[in-house]
Amino acid sequence: MKTIVIGSTKHLILALIYASLGITVALLAVGVWLLNSRPELDIWHTTQLTSQYNRSLELTNFTEYQKLEKQLFEELESEIYSHTSGPHSSILNRYVHGSLAAPEKWRNDWNRTYEWPLDDAKFGVLLLHGMSDSPYALSHVAKHFEGKAHLLGLRLPGHGTIPSGLVDLEWQDMASAVSLATRHMRDVLKGRPLYVVGFSTGAALALNHELERLSKSQERDYAGMIFISPAIGLPPVAAGAKWQARLGQMLGLEKLSWNSIQTEYDPFKYNSFAVNAGDVVYRLAERNQAIMDMLSAEQLLSMPPILSFQSITDATVSSLSVISDLYLRLPDNGHQLVMFDINRTQVNMGLIPHDPLTPISGVINKENLPFDFTLIENIDAVNEDRRRVQATTHSADMGLKVTSLTQRWPRNVYSLSHVALPFPIEDSLYGPEGVHFIERVQIGAASSRGERGVLSVPAAEILRQKWNPFFPYTIQKMDDFLLSLENEP
Repeated sequence: MKTIVIGSTKHLILALIYASLGITVALLAVGVWLLNSRPELDIWHTTQLTSQYNRSLELTNFTEYQKLEKQLFEELESEIYSHTSGPHSSILNRYVHGSLAAPEKWRNDWNRTYEWPLDDAKFGVLLLHGMSDSPYALSHVAKHFEGKAHLLGLRLPGHGTIPSGLVDLEWQDMASAVSLATRHMRDVLKGRPLYVVGFSTGAALALNHELERLSKSQERDYAGMIFISPAIGLPPVAAGAKWQARLGQMLGLEKLSWNSIQTEYDPFKYNSFAVNAGDVVYRLAERNQAIMDMLSAEQLLSMPPILSFQSITDATVSSLSVISDLYLRLPDNGHQLVMFDINRTQVNMGLIPHDPLTPISGVINKENLPFDFTLIENIDAVNEDRRRVQATTHSADMGLKVTSLTQRWPRNVYSLSHVALPFPIEDSLYGPEGVHFIERVQIGAASSRGERGVLSVPAAEILRQKWNPFFPYTIQKMDDFLLSLENEP
């Protein structure tokens, strides 16, 4: 009897194992089929530009980087633009000259590196855009500092050209380009302060640059750092993204190298997103955490003062990680964090099942913070317009300070987003106010209505908030931050 029971148990266990394997294989097969049934890849997904920068080139100065970039855009013209006729032609294709999404419709070519010198500048500003973006992402910050500082907007490797540039990119390539640009700016400024403004991945790269120097006991390069939606922590799913691409390589299915395959209607940002791009940001964030683990509190005290702007609702990076994995790990040294709350109207709160502020409030002890924490929130007062906002600042030195803002939440906007923070309402691409003197795409004004599943652009992308109603406050906060650093003894 005992033998029968043991034998039956073994058969049951084997049956369960085989059943589990069968279900796993079936689910995997369905997943691969769904991923491979997406739209066909185009030449901007499959072409590899040979003039792309990577760290193995070992360029010695930034002038060489710019020369290589010139060759890159010449190659882009010959390999992509010269072939975008016939089936590729589209009124909303950035790779068709003369289309509504053609970058040449803008006065500046914001896909390229730009430098705006100023001989008598008191300081310099290096601007670093985010993953899949271009220097356009920080163009309004650049315009604000134009005539006040020596400016350099860096086009990171793999960006500003075609989405395939992100398929084989490594974070070290971008970090190497940042080092070249930083060294160039330090040489030009000749001892005058250099500040860096980084958006998303650009912020992570700026942080990495200084952390790497601290780990080698080198002096810091930046007098201060300003981060916008910084890529400090990413969702855990990003860690497994590389396996999708590797499976595609094993099966010879190129589409598996892509998280999304979309129409390229944005002149300054890739709509298609390579799986590797997410993995690159994840590895960069992990590297930064690893260095911070190694550094002592005394070493971290040498970190330049940091001012960050972050929406508490961010579907791209972790808002909580900005606090727990960066600000709460830094000693008190003049760091500041500004977070934008959601628009807490009665209607909005009735549709939001989980308050995104709850987990953040759970990790912040506002009584004893090593940094200044400001929350942009609705004014909660009787007979007040619920769309009015205030800046509530908690500071260890100054205590509690509340300031009313002149800006209000726009109607029908319930929160900001990861991509919205660097753009004002006046932005002619992502803002709602269009231009009338030239016919070109205006993504922020999209208001198409109809049945789901018809358009090639996901409804979630159309509805995503793309401009910051509090941009004037953001700029003023930057000015105040730099002024405070300038007045330091």
